[in-house]
Amino acid sequence: MNNRKILGATAAVLAAALSLTACGGSEPKSQPTTGELNFRANKPWDFNSFSKVSEKDIGISLKSTQYSGDAYTAFIKQSFRTKESPGLFTWQVGGGLKDLVDQNVLAETTDIWEKAVADGNVADSVRDLYTVNGKQYCTPISVDDWVMFYNKKIFDKHGLTPPKSWDDLMKVAATLKQKGETPFWNQTNTWSFVWFQTILAGTDLALYQDLAKGKASYTDPRIVAVMNQWQEMQKQGLFNDPSSKDFARDQMRDGKVAMAPFGTFWTADAALAGMTMGTDFATFTIPAIKPQGKTPVAIESAPACTAESSPEKALGLKYAEWWMSPQGQSAWVAQQGNLPYNPKATAPNPEMDKLSKELNSGDFTFYLRYYEATPVPVRTVALEQFSAFLTHGGDPIKYLTAIDAAAKSYWAGK
Repeated sequence: MNNRKILGATAAVLAAALSLTACGGSEPKSQPTTGELNFRANKPWDFNSFSKVSEKDIGISLKSTQYSGDAYTAFIKQSFRTKESPGLFTWQVGGGLKDLVDQNVLAETTDIWEKAVADGNVADSVRDLYTVNGKQYCTPISVDDWVMFYNKKIFDKHGLTPPKSWDDLMKVAATLKQKGETPFWNQTNTWSFVWFQTILAGTDLALYQDLAKGKASYTDPRIVAVMNQWQEMQKQGLFNDPSSKDFARDQMRDGKVAMAPFGTFWTADAALAGMTMGTDFATFTIPAIKPQGKTPVAIESAPACTAESSPEKALGLKYAEWWMSPQGQSAWVAQQGNLPYNPKATAPNPEMDKLSKELNSGDFTFYLRYYEATPVPVRTVALEQFSAFLTHGGDPIKYLTAIDAAAKSYWAGK
């Protein structure tokens, strides 16, 4: 996508119509490319404020309806069989994306991606997350890198600086523990995968990737060693009570934890808790546990998708394309305080600009976070077992055996 201005209503509508026809097949001439777009989301983000920007920039406003939990997934899947299939909706990459592609319900976005990559608006590695059977579907709202967030006031109080190696990180954690602080956030249920992901990928990224593809066993001795290392950190008192239901943002704001590994989307959460980046909190990249060449960094992406059968298909695809543009990304990250994936977009603050330059230095390799990389039937069991492990401890093999059974069952059907 080029950084362009709309030169005239007629030219803009014609260009959009030609572009969108190439993306997803022929469009009915009656489909509008300006106006109000129905947007279904399961994200707690302020899409209404963003709608004001898009309405001014491309003549499209969002009528946003937000959902939560499993009800959202059920609603979206049911909508494909009705006249209410959404022009734009949030979803997930990985297995969740492939599931909808296999059902032939998503509008293709290959042409949008080809132009975006060619124009330097998005990395080819991000396109891979949206590729199924050689074609692209959906576009990214955000691409979040998993880094360590830390409470600046706690660090400053104890004269600590961001570590550059895993050994240094453990020394920082030990110092915090000695000073009466809780070094790390850890939590059961949805977030129970976080430290498994961090330790495994930081130790052996190839093994992590093999596990996600069903090419390695959860009972592999190397996986058992990861679980034992995780448990040893718990025994050392480096984590908070994992059963706490308080949001990580609130625990950091209240000084209950000093550090929390999260995707860069967490900046918006921190803002909701009244924290300011650079003053109350900051970030550092998580060091690898064992040298592997480039330092591994987990990424996740929040897609915006368009239903193939939607009466607002042309409107949805135009909006999705704009969201990837320098204008759209700059506006979005300014609102969210997040890291832009479009290198032509403007970072929202000096801290994010610094992090962006570091992550684009060439010293890092990126992998899909566990939640999306792991097939849903396996992930469901894994989250349950990781939570049980955090709650009850003991020999990790019994928890890994349960996950491995689910993994073997899943991959046997493939």
